[in-house]
Amino acid sequence: MKIVNRGLIRIKETDIPDLQSEAAKDFAVSAARALHEGKGFDVDVLDVRNVTLIADYFVIASGSSVRHVKGLADRVLYSPESTRKPMHVEGYQLGTWILLDYGDVVIHIFREAERSFYGLERLWGDAPTVEFS
Repeated sequence: MKIVNRGLIRIKETDIPDLQSEAAKDFAVSAARALHEGKGFDVDVLDVRNVTLIADYFVIASGSSVRHVKGLADRVLYSPESTRKPMHVEGYQLGTWILLDYGDVVIHIFREAERSFYGLERLWGDAPTVEFS
């Protein structure tokens, strides 16, 4: 733990809120709500900050068909509430597993069969879940 001098007040670095991480969490929760409202199945938000350096949060959801998976991705990509644009989009053409990479938040939208096959929840099982409802 590091002590930071702020004028006359000494503050522990752990007491200073991590605004970037809070923004990432807010975006992940917002994306999860959009996926849930779009009838996505088994929507999960995983806090992976202490598990990997890849991202701060993973959002994982399932759709029933290729069209549904693409529709869910569109809900996140074109959400009027979000001003964020992904750094990378992968798998949109095929539509069985779409990955939206926002840097600090990675969103995985699967067709049900692909989600059970790849089992990201098992792979990142040490990560705590975040409530979004």
